[in-house]
This record gives sequence, C-alpha cells and structure tokens, in this order.
Amino acid sequence: MLIAPLPDDESARLRSLCQYQILDTEPEVGFDDLTNLAASICHTPITFVSLVDAQRQWFKAKVGTDVAETPRDVAFCSHAILQLDLLIVPDTLADERFATNPLVVGEPHIRFYAGVPLIMPDGHALGTLCVIDFIPRALTPNQLEALQALGRQVVAQLELRRQLLEADHLTRELQHNEAALRESEARFRIMTDSAPVLIWIDDPDQQCVFHNQTYLSFTGRSLKNLGMVGRNVCIQTIDRIGRIAML
Repeated sequence: MLIAPLPDDESARLRSLCQYQILDTEPEVGFDDLTNLAASICHTPITFVSLVDAQRQWFKAKVGTDVAETPRDVAFCSHAILQLDLLIVPDTLADERFATNPLVVGEPHIRFYAGVPLIMPDGHALGTLCVIDFIPRALTPNQLEALQALGRQVVAQLELRRQLLEADHLTRELQHNEAALRESEARFRIMTDSAPVLIWIDDPDQQCVFHNQTYLSFTGRSLKNLGMVGRNVCIQTIDRIGRIAML
C-alpha cells in the first residue's frame, strides 16, 4: 500500500476546509440526496461524500456504510484529491497503491473505486464524491458524466452552506453593532440631559437635530415637538440667551 503524499497546497487547503465549518455536523438533505442519486445511477452498494482533514476522511453523507470516518492514511480519497479529474480504480488488487490496503484485504473489501474531487472556487480539493463496489468493474460513459455532474452539485451545496454561514455571521455582527449604537445613544442622552447647560446639534443645513432636556426646559418646548425644531427656533433661542445675558 502506498500512502498518498500531501498536496502541495495542504496548509491552504486545510484553511479552506475550516471556513466551511462542516466537519462533524449533522446530516443535511442536500448532501444526502446527491449521495443517494450517485449510488442509484452508478449501481454501487457504497457511496459517500468524503471530506479530508489533516488526520482523517470524514463522511458528510453516506450510503451503504455505518462508518463515520477512516484514517487518512488508508483513504482512497487522499489519492483522489491530488488530481483534477476522476480517480478510477477498476480493480484494487491490481493496483499497487491499494492492493494491501486494510480496506481492500479486510472489511469492507473494496475492489472498485471511483471518486471525483470536490474542487472549490479557490482551487482547493476538500474531498470527494465517490462510489465503491465489492467487485472489479467499470462505469459507463454516462455514469462517469453523471458522477462528475453530481460532484459539481456537491461543491455548489458546500458553497451555499458557506455563504449562509457568512450571511448569518454578518447579521449577528450588524445586530451587535446596532445594540452597541443604541446603548451609546442612551448613555449620550443621559449625559446631556443631566448637563446644566443648553446643548443642541445642528445639521449641515443649520437645522437643529438634537436638544438636551435643559434646552427644552429653557425654550418651553415639549419632547413631542422635538423633531419639528428648526433653524428659526435655534436662532430665537440664541437671541433669547443674548437678551438674558444683557439683563
């Protein structure tokens, strides 16, 4: 058995895999449906979506096996992620890379493997969609084409999942910022309302857009009229302050 070498982009590949936050997550219908469809089209007893991390291959979706993961050293998918196209092993016992593999000479006695690498938009192969049989065999051209198409759909599902995670993160960040802004505005209101001086803020058009409680008390205006206060009232207030100062 030959252990697959690490991809040249291994460090970046693992960082890419991490951003999808998918390892050890619960089953999802989108991945399950694609895996079932691949098994049906290729007529294979075992099919799975495999993701390869630093130490293992983990199955996001699977048909025909209860195993959740296998060591990376014995994973066929560790070889598949090294290439851009399908990895096809018609007879594992006739291939020196796999002839003594524990998954070949022992359970589940793999004799045929075909896996399409899941190459993401950033160019990194995170895993495979693969089909497995217990007898040597081949896939028809139509089956090969369908398997590749389904692999692209798995990539699309992964991308959709990542985008939803990013949208959720952005929403949470906006909610946090809005809460922080409201808290800041409340502290500013308390601080200005307790100040013993008149405070107001003009916008670029010289319209008064903010007044503290001292200002309202001085002008005799009510809070319900706060939004109606404009330049004239501010000018009148300044004039009134000037008249008081002259007394």
